[in-house]
Amino acid sequence: MNNIEINIRENEEFIKLGQAMKKAGLVDSGVDAKFLIQDGQVKVNGEVDTRRGKKLYPGDTFEYNGNTVKVN
Repeated sequence: MNNIEINIRENEEFIKLGQAMKKAGLVDSGVDAKFLIQDGQVKVNGEVDTRRGKKLYPGDTFEYNGNTVKVN
């Protein structure tokens, strides 16, 4: 299991789940993220979330394919 950390841009309050997956290097495109999220393969803060537009704030985590990503 890998632990990854990503940072939100300074001028932004949140990052959307699909964008965060791409930024963490877990998917190649937003389309890939969309299908994985809709298929229920991604957990946000320990629970399955099927919304790729889910807003993630600093302190949130998401999990996919054995990787845990923390948003800073």
